[in-house]
Amino acid sequence: MSVKQLINPANIFGVGLRSPHYSYLEQSPKTEVGWLEIISENYFRTKGKPRLVLENLRSQFPISCHGVSLSIASYEEFDLKYLHDLKMFYDEIDPFLISDHLCFTGKKLNNLHNLLPFAYNHENLHHLKNRIDQVQSILGRQLAFENLSAYFDYNSSSMTEWEFISELTKSTDCHLLLDLNNVFVNSHNHQFSPIDFLSMIDFNRVKEIHMAGYSIRENFYFDSHSNPLYPEVIALYESVLSKKKNIPVLFEWDENIPPFEVLEAQIIKLKTIWSKAID
Repeated sequence: MSVKQLINPANIFGVGLRSPHYSYLEQSPKTEVGWLEIISENYFRTKGKPRLVLENLRSQFPISCHGVSLSIASYEEFDLKYLHDLKMFYDEIDPFLISDHLCFTGKKLNNLHNLLPFAYNHENLHHLKNRIDQVQSILGRQLAFENLSAYFDYNSSSMTEWEFISELTKSTDCHLLLDLNNVFVNSHNHQFSPIDFLSMIDFNRVKEIHMAGYSIRENFYFDSHSNPLYPEVIALYESVLSKKKNIPVLFEWDENIPPFEVLEAQIIKLKTIWSKAID
């Protein structure tokens, strides 16, 4: 039976699979977590310990694959070897969703290893449409693209981020991975209403939601994935639930990673909010 068929509609909440939790999860504990998301680049070119753990856990949990290196907004040619290896990996793992970020990561010979924003204008809209069509054709699968936490913007932008995303999902056959933490962080740093952002989203295109705890330094917000959920981000999720209730939700914690039970407590909180919304 395909892993895709094992997703439980009553348990749509997942966490990111991280190495500090390998030994705990390998004991097959009873858990409130319904699925796991992996960073594709940590697993797809290895047959070592991470891959062995993944092979074991994917028999117990549906898996979503999240990439960080596609650089979809780049103006350089795709790395076809990278895409070929990804395709082989996806075919072996059979994830229920594959995704990456709406960003570029620098240049091939000068990769900044960071998720960088780009100008929201019609030139880049046309460029990304062609790039998405190309990569989906190579992979033979639809991708979901995540809205970015952006710490600067461009004078050459001619539309808002949410207008750009709305147009992109209309003009391509891709999905959206809606990161609510990124929406909130950007709304504070760039002074816009997160509700305005959500009002433009076609939730039929949203196939996964990310939530996390941000950090604050000198009144600037950072998508650090380093804290429990804040009330403001939970409020955005409650707003989403008024539009669509069955979207898989991932809770992320990637800095100073706590014991798995701490992540599970956040999942229980989200499940309680979700249960109240569907009653």
